Amino acid sequence: MIVLGRIVAPFGVHGWLRVHPFGDDPEAWLKMPRWWLAADVDAPAESWQAHGLETLKLHGDAVVAKLAGIDDRDASEALGNCYIGAPREGLPRPAPDEYYWADLIGLAVVNIQGQSLGRVKSLIETGANEVLVAVDGEHERLLPFVEHVIKAVDIGGGTIRVDWDGDW
Repeated sequence: MIVLGRIVAPFGVHGWLRVHPFGDDPEAWLKMPRWWLAADVDAPAESWQAHGLETLKLHGDAVVAKLAGIDDRDASEALGNCYIGAPREGLPRPAPDEYYWADLIGLAVVNIQGQSLGRVKSLIETGANEVLVAVDGEHERLLPFVEHVIKAVDIGGGTIRVDWDGDW
């Protein structure tokens, strides 16, 4: 299951949910007829429960969504802080030069001098930009996922090319 975001709170009295997306294009989720919810991000695939998506809206700087069958505040509160996910085949296809975070995990990070900086362990959302966490043995590097650092992402080739010194 690819984790897309997390429910953070009920929104209003008609079952709407405030959602924290783990990416920058939650409106693309409208192409998904169902969301899968689980209380634990590491839950096995069979324990994620499918819910029909009625609609999703940007509301200021937040995302709010309405799921089928969740029609009042009590029902939305019962979902707590569930994670939102989807099987890979249920996701909308990303546009060129766009990636799901899950696609980046495990890729080799290589600087423009050809030096290996490790492999992507995770990504961190900071508010300003995402940050790649690259691990090389005991050494962990935090690289901002911004254009002047990330030069090329080659999912098929398994590498991310960066402008980042090996001593940083």
